[in-house]
Amino acid sequence: MTAAGVVAAGAVVAGAVVAKAAGGELGDVGEDEPPHALTPDAIPMTATEAASLAARPSGLKDAITPTIISACLARRRAASPERAGFPARPPSTAAGARTSVLLVAALRVAVGPARSDYAEKAVRDGGGEPTDVDARAEALVWLDASDIDALRAALATASSARWVQLPFAGIERVAAAGLLDPGRVWTSAKGAYAEPVAEHALMLALAGLRLLPRRITARSWGAPGGVSLYDQPVTILGGGGITASLLALLAPMRVTATVVRQRPDPVPGAARTLDTARLAEALADPLVVFLALALTPSTERIIGAAQLAAMRPDAWLVNVARGRHVDTDALVAALTEEAIGGAALDVTDPEPLPDGHPLWDLERCIITPHTADTQEMIEPLLARRIRDNVARFGAGQPLTGVVDPALGY
Repeated sequence: MTAAGVVAAGAVVAGAVVAKAAGGELGDVGEDEPPHALTPDAIPMTATEAASLAARPSGLKDAITPTIISACLARRRAASPERAGFPARPPSTAAGARTSVLLVAALRVAVGPARSDYAEKAVRDGGGEPTDVDARAEALVWLDASDIDALRAALATASSARWVQLPFAGIERVAAAGLLDPGRVWTSAKGAYAEPVAEHALMLALAGLRLLPRRITARSWGAPGGVSLYDQPVTILGGGGITASLLALLAPMRVTATVVRQRPDPVPGAARTLDTARLAEALADPLVVFLALALTPSTERIIGAAQLAAMRPDAWLVNVARGRHVDTDALVAALTEEAIGGAALDVTDPEPLPDGHPLWDLERCIITPHTADTQEMIEPLLARRIRDNVARFGAGQPLTGVVDPALGY
């Protein structure tokens, strides 16, 4: 048999090797032993991919353990279920010839605080093997960012985990707890839920401008009213994935968008980008002010009495970020005094907003109970992020949604 690919102590011959999701040593397959006789978990690999494995300088097993090539997995998924992942046997040139194969251990990815079907499937789809939280885990997928004590314990147990995937875009509680160890790679879900959150933000803005709360509860025809968002100025605080998705939704409306972010780098779809020092300037003209930024110590209560006073008297404030971005008492005062047109909030401070809170009684305040991204929306989107990052981590590629421990997002 012509050797499709031979890996021995780092040497590769052009062709392909078969990587098996078990073991971690070299083995041979003879003429009468087709590749699929190895294991249903074998993965076909090109010579280039094999070379990248073999070229790793550290010991063979340690070097290849985390390496699962995403391109290989794509080929496997495209293959037939009966022989998923196995190419046709290469042509034989000599009876009894043997071809070497590289046996690669699957990336061990712990899932916590409890195992989850959708997360485990995503880990497998990315080429990893889901496990309980233990000392052998090479990565940790954490599904409950609110359980800080359990996360702290899991990090101590999974001391070998070099990468941690968190389930939310906003990770302020993890940052405040001091868990963002710079010795690990941390990723969040930032950007993963951008589309449904942006959709919700636009819905809230249009509902306010079109006076929908009044219409929904009306029991008589009433007076006409409402404002169109077309050709109006808007301001968005934040420069991440939600902002990008929101700008795409707003583009057909021909809005003139200003983005306020920490660094005034240009943002596609925005007419201008200002840094936070120019926030007052950015609040003076827009009909709608959207909050879509990360919560950090510097952005807590970024909207207070002074900022609300700087807004137009008909402007709407839409918050799909975090409740603590807004001084709630100042907002109640501004709405009561009709200093702004209204507020549409998917997040509040405190949260949940208690029964009897003044915001519930204000006609021009729309409140949704943090439902811009429900669990039903989150699961397939988080699964996609987990799958892609497991494949990337195994292939040694940059991860998506990497957190800067110094910035806290």
